[in-house]
Amino acid sequence: MNISYEYYRIFYYVAKYKSFTKAANILMNNQPNVTRSIHNLEHQLGCRLFIRSSRGVTLTPEGEQLYPRVAAAVTQLLAGEEELLKSKSLHSGLVTIGASEIALHGLLLKKLREFHSRHPGIRIRISNHTTPQAIAALQSGLVDFSVVTTPTGVSKPLEETPLKAFQEILTGGPGYAYLAAQTWHLRDLKEHSFICMDAKSKTYEFYNQYFIEEHLPLEPDMEAATTDQVLLMIKNDLGIGFLPRDLADEALAHKEIFRIPLYREPPARHICLIQDRERPLSIAAIAMKEILLSMQDC
Repeated sequence: MNISYEYYRIFYYVAKYKSFTKAANILMNNQPNVTRSIHNLEHQLGCRLFIRSSRGVTLTPEGEQLYPRVAAAVTQLLAGEEELLKSKSLHSGLVTIGASEIALHGLLLKKLREFHSRHPGIRIRISNHTTPQAIAALQSGLVDFSVVTTPTGVSKPLEETPLKAFQEILTGGPGYAYLAAQTWHLRDLKEHSFICMDAKSKTYEFYNQYFIEEHLPLEPDMEAATTDQVLLMIKNDLGIGFLPRDLADEALAHKEIFRIPLYREPPARHICLIQDRERPLSIAAIAMKEILLSMQDC
């Protein structure tokens, strides 16, 4: 039996307001159409659903049995329609993002502030990961997209879109301030303790390639889980290490760390948006993506 949802919707409003006329007004329909729809529903179900009297409209026993289930279904459908309308107008919704530490500080926080000021009703959930973890979260469907740093190593159906280039610089703490006075070849600094992100990170992979190009092995004396930890170690004279320029600027200004110039600086890296092209984005996630793409500089 294939009964139109519209018949049940009309049944719901007639039963709720105990009036064909009120139901017609609520539905912006006319009374004859409402009456015809109820007759069609009764015919298909093989029973009467309403009794008309001078006091109005009441449900039959069969109508009383049907009404709770119809009311629950119509209420859920109306709530779903309302949620869709709200999300289309960006009054509600959720955006989930996997972000690496450098991407979060170097770009994402600023863009999140802009997004939140435009769409305060949209909830935002950020998962702070390494680049490989953020990509794995995207592949598992745990986030809408990821914002990470190169190298990413992604392949289809994942797609990488560069958002912002950034440069990393070699730095040392106050005990290494004397190294800032001249420009160095990297090989001339190999006697100093070197601090790097841990071997599971894409930053380690990036610097391993950079050291190979300099004909040197990457053999860090200390490894850190986050860039913030690398900065703290450098501040405390535990060794020298590379930091994103944006992250280092404040410490450089306060002379907590010092830049060590190199003849050949590391290649520029990029903060990238990683998206699964086989999975559609919600309206809220599309709006967030548009804000991120609006600041592409490459």
